[in-house]
Amino acid sequence: MSVIRRSDARRSETPNAEMTTFASPTQGSATLAMWQVDMRAGTQGPLHAMDAEQIWTFLDGSAAVELAGEKHELATGDTLVLPADTARRITTAEGFTAVVASTSPSRAYNPDAITPEGACALAPRDAERLLPAWIA
Repeated sequence: MSVIRRSDARRSETPNAEMTTFASPTQGSATLAMWQVDMRAGTQGPLHAMDAEQIWTFLDGSAAVELAGEKHELATGDTLVLPADTARRITTAEGFTAVVASTSPSRAYNPDAITPEGACALAPRDAERLLPAWIA
């Protein structure tokens, strides 16, 4: 059994959000990761895919999630199961806080294998598959 104290939670920041890792293979877990996403108001994440399923539960705020060409509106209390290998983009007008769970390692990638213009330094490049710091 591992106990991860709040003071030991790892924080990672992107231009759109802050992720707080509660547990992961580098933080007490063997195969699972759990983290919190605090996405700033008026931001949009990059179009990307993950090679593992994720479960998002919205604790506060709201977001629109484009998933495989369909748009889903989510609000406080809603849970979204994002399947593996499906293109997604998250947009929020007011900001949100969500808790996310997934297997680890799981890797992010560009669905069309092309780095989008303006991609941040943490984003995968072209056909690269990248293990995000908050899932490691």
